[in-house]
Order: sequence, then structure tokens, then C-alpha cells
Amino acid sequence: MNHEKVLILGVGNILLTDEGFGVRAVEYLEEHFTWPAQVRLMDGGTQGLMLMSEILDCGLLVVLDVVLGPEKPGTVYLLEGEDLRKSLSFRDSMHQTDLLDTLITCELAGHRPNALVIGMQPFEYHTMHVGLSPEAQALLPQFCRKAVEELARRGIAAQPKAQGC
Repeated sequence: MNHEKVLILGVGNILLTDEGFGVRAVEYLEEHFTWPAQVRLMDGGTQGLMLMSEILDCGLLVVLDVVLGPEKPGTVYLLEGEDLRKSLSFRDSMHQTDLLDTLITCELAGHRPNALVIGMQPFEYHTMHVGLSPEAQALLPQFCRKAVEELARRGIAAQPKAQGC
């Protein structure tokens, strides 16, 4: 069992269709799984630098986001190291601040956690609309299962919650 503090951060702008996918994913993970005590799930929205105190307090930062990569919409990405900039939250974009710069600022403040992004290539992220595209909504459970599997691989095991009828 891994005992370091883990922050699972769902980021994105829920007003721009699939741009809010990370926020919806963290909500899904909270609703459908029970997490070990050292794991905190958080809606990071578009807060950027305002998340610094939360990031400074964890050993592993897991960001759920949309990723603009070379593959077709719906593709799931696992990004670490230099690949982090492929995530929308790790570039100057619709988010308030570059999250990678926030990590560098945390390092200057004395602690930079290990970080990874689990992201999905969006279907639609330019249209102002609250709610995911039907395609992204349909992929949300599968994406979240992949995130749970990746965390389990790293020693962070979530348990499915019993769902009512």
C-alpha cells in the first residue's frame, strides 16, 4: 500500500462542452468508488495557481483533463514528464494559468510532487454548452475505469461502491 498523499484533480471549464471532462471524471470517481484515506479528489476547475497549496500538500498529483493529441477523439492518454504539456491544463489555454508553471512554482517553494495526467482527446470543446458531448459522456465510465486501473498499478486501490437498483 502506498501511503503518500494523493491528489486526484479534475480540471477544465465545464462551460465549454468536453473541456469540462476532467471535472466530470472526478465527480464520477467520487460517486462510484471509495478511496483510501490518503487520497483526496478535488474539482480544480480552472483555478490554476490558486491550487498551489493543495499541490504542495501531496506526493502524487493525478490530473484528469482533456488532451489535444494526434489521435482521434475519445483516445485516452497517460502523460508524465515532458509529455505533460500536451494536456490543456499544462499549456496556456482556456485555464487561468499553466499548471506546469504551477508545479515549477511549487518546486521553488520546496516541494514538487510527482505528476501525471490521464486525459482524453475531446470531441467538442469550442461550443459554449454546460454538459459533455454525447460521445464524451458515453466514454466517461470507461475512462474512469482506466484511471482506477492506472492508480491501482501504482499501489492506490479504490473500491467500487455498491450501486442501488
